[in-house]
Amino acid sequence: MLADSDSKIIRAYGVLNEEGTGMQKGFARPGYFFIDPSGIIREKFFEAKYRERLTGNSLVSKLFLELGQEVTETVEATNLKLALEQSDPIGYPGTRITLAAEVRLPQDVHVYAPGAQGYKPVKLVIDAMREMEFPPAIYPQSKTLYLPAINERVPVFEGTFRIAQDVKVNSGSEFVGSLGKDGKIFTITGKLDYQACDQTKCYVPTSVPVKWQLQVLPLDRARAPENIRHK
Repeated sequence: MLADSDSKIIRAYGVLNEEGTGMQKGFARPGYFFIDPSGIIREKFFEAKYRERLTGNSLVSKLFLELGQEVTETVEATNLKLALEQSDPIGYPGTRITLAAEVRLPQDVHVYAPGAQGYKPVKLVIDAMREMEFPPAIYPQSKTLYLPAINERVPVFEGTFRIAQDVKVNSGSEFVGSLGKDGKIFTITGKLDYQACDQTKCYVPTSVPVKWQLQVLPLDRARAPENIRHK
C-alpha cells in the first residue's frame, strides 16, 4: 500500500478505477502484484468486488506455502498426524484468509486423492456458517499409484501434503453492524475424512475433527492524513 496522491503509479499499472467518484475518484481497483527481483510481474491477484480481498499473509501462503501459515494446533490420528494452520488470526469484513490442514503420513502409507473411483478419497469438510463463506478446498497434485494385484492405477497422496481452504468473511451491512467496537471471535469447525492404506491392506474409513479460531474486527473508518489524500 502506498500514498499515490496524483494516481501516477496507479495509472502506470493500469488499475485506475475510471468509474470512481467523490472520495473514490483517482483510486485503484484493489489488488496485489507479485514482482520478482528483476522487476517482472509474475502474478496478479484481483477480486471483482473491492470489499473482498486476500490478506497479505494469505497471498504469501499461496505463493510460498512454507512462509504464509502459522500452526495453530497439531492432532494425532489413526495412521496420520495433522497440523492445522492459518494465514491470519485476525480478519475484517470482506477479507479472505487461508486455512490449511497439513497431513503427514507414515512411510508406505497412502490416502486416496479426490477423483479416485471406487475408493474413499480424503476430503476436508467445513461446517457452514452464516458469518463466513467457504469456497471448495484446494488439494495438491496427486501421485498415480499402480496396484499390480488388480492391475489398476489410482490417484493418491503420500508423505506430507497440504489441503488449503479459503475463508471469506461476510461483508454485509447487518454482519458489520453486529461486530460492535471490539469485534467477535468465531470458531470454524469441520472434519477430515480419509481412509489410509498400506502395501497390504486398507484400514476402516475414519475422520478427525478440525477447528480454527478467527477474530473478526470492524473496519477502520479513519481517513488517511490530508497531505496524502488523492487530489
